[in-house]
Amino acid sequence: MTKQVLAALGLTLAVIAISARADETESLIAPGEKVQKLAGDMKFTEGPAWIPAKKMLVFSDIPNSKLMQWSEKDGLSVFRPSEQSNGNILDLQGRLISCQHAARNLVRTEADGSITVLADKFDGKRLNSPNDVAVRSDGTLWFTDPPWGLTGPGELPGHWVFKLDPAAGKIEPVVKDLAMPNGINFSPDESRIYIADTGGHPKHPNPAFHKLPGTISCYQVSKDGKLGKRLFQIEQGSDGMTVDVKSNLYTTHGKVHVYNADGKKLETIDVPEGPANVTFGGDDYKTLFITAKTSLYSVRMKNAGAKPVGAKW
Repeated sequence: MTKQVLAALGLTLAVIAISARADETESLIAPGEKVQKLAGDMKFTEGPAWIPAKKMLVFSDIPNSKLMQWSEKDGLSVFRPSEQSNGNILDLQGRLISCQHAARNLVRTEADGSITVLADKFDGKRLNSPNDVAVRSDGTLWFTDPPWGLTGPGELPGHWVFKLDPAAGKIEPVVKDLAMPNGINFSPDESRIYIADTGGHPKHPNPAFHKLPGTISCYQVSKDGKLGKRLFQIEQGSDGMTVDVKSNLYTTHGKVHVYNADGKKLETIDVPEGPANVTFGGDDYKTLFITAKTSLYSVRMKNAGAKPVGAKW
């Protein structure tokens, strides 16, 4: 083979390699789009949940004990008072599920606006302060219960992740070995669940947990809804999280970090304020809403967000 042919072949391979790298690092943000501020002047925003029927976003302003609402048509206003709500989602029927710090419970907002308490105790002891929640296709709600909202000692011996069957009123712990469990999300096909741990904290009743690092754990989930083995860990903590239809995981830790389904880092999205939670919404579900400190932000993405399996909305 001549030197000219080898040189040409080498150039071709180099171009192919560069193209492959470009494909791997191509931004998930829609072309020409940037993070934009939608509203501000709040105290600490969290728990965004898009309500398709009303074309609006509901989210928490925790210290103000209010659930806020935002729509492109009407802007920002108060949705209703809360008892320091944190994480919010819709259940399969489209009802708002909220984790409340001050009330130390998980509640559901009914169609008529009334509030149903779904869980506030386990084994006769009060929960710490439910933080974030995910829904499975069988209607069960999986929620994290760290002590961020406690003003005194908790009654439970740990900071656990619980599984609640609202229909049966049954609650059970599914993960007990995390220091401060926080964000939680199922993969689009429910074969996996991602659970964030913000790391060790002196509030944990077991000193062995005080120095654990922040991580995101991915666990296997069986078809009948049983938690399986831990598949891998991302060596970085997160607050709230969400997933898109391509199984990419969007996390919050100083910035918005995006990982693929197997924990490989894909992208970092800068936000003017440190983000606390993210969710998808908008008519095509391609708007990523970001709650960050005192403000609400959004950015258009290429992929749509993944709705829970079996959602009727």
